[in-house]
Amino acid sequence: MDLTIAHLYPRHMNLYGDRGNVLALRYRALGRGIAVRVIDVDLDDPVDWDAVDLVFMGGGEDSHQARIYEDFLRRAEPLMAILDKGVPMLAICGAYQLLGHHYQTADGQRLQGLGYLDVTTEAGSTRAIGDVVCETPLFDYPKTLVGFENHGGRTFLGPSSQALGTVRLGKGNNGEDGTEGAWKNHTIGTYLHGSLLPKNPHLTDLLLEWALDCKYDGEVVLEPMESTREMAAHEVIVARSKIKHV
Repeated sequence: MDLTIAHLYPRHMNLYGDRGNVLALRYRALGRGIAVRVIDVDLDDPVDWDAVDLVFMGGGEDSHQARIYEDFLRRAEPLMAILDKGVPMLAICGAYQLLGHHYQTADGQRLQGLGYLDVTTEAGSTRAIGDVVCETPLFDYPKTLVGFENHGGRTFLGPSSQALGTVRLGKGNNGEDGTEGAWKNHTIGTYLHGSLLPKNPHLTDLLLEWALDCKYDGEVVLEPMESTREMAAHEVIVARSKIKHV
């Protein structure tokens, strides 16, 4: 088996080690004998979307996000077409915001997003910074996801949106309703940096399984893989939340 991962705008959208998510996907795929090809997609780069099995896009500073904005919107139709087919995508921070309907800036400017996720974002008066622990319905065990947030945007879920998790430590989407992230089909948007996937191997494996299921038209179950160090890092952050591990 093999997988092709499209890494969107790695030069511009790579805050707080977001590239580590692609490294984690590659590492855990290769550990099961799955060949991986990573395609870096930058401004104006052509993409054969039909050959893409998994999409990743990280967060970026406002100036970097502004640079990729128009290029990203031009890719909306083919990108959303493969997402509708079940190709998974992990979108972190600014990428998560761009998958929503719009971002309302502090000066009242409204930047349109793709509208794939039913979320809207507005500029907040303060930044949300620190460790995050959330409980997610995606897993039976462990039910927790951990990461690090640093964002000024406040994201609110629409009626058709499902939260990625419920916050137990940190602010999450907006610091008000206890939600973190959003997911639809096999697309996950989240504010969790960290990098996210190295500390959450269960999420890494889920994304790989989704990608393989979509590519090979069947339910693929990955072989177990050693995750002691990854889960130790996970548990350190869970312990800081002072909640019982679930």
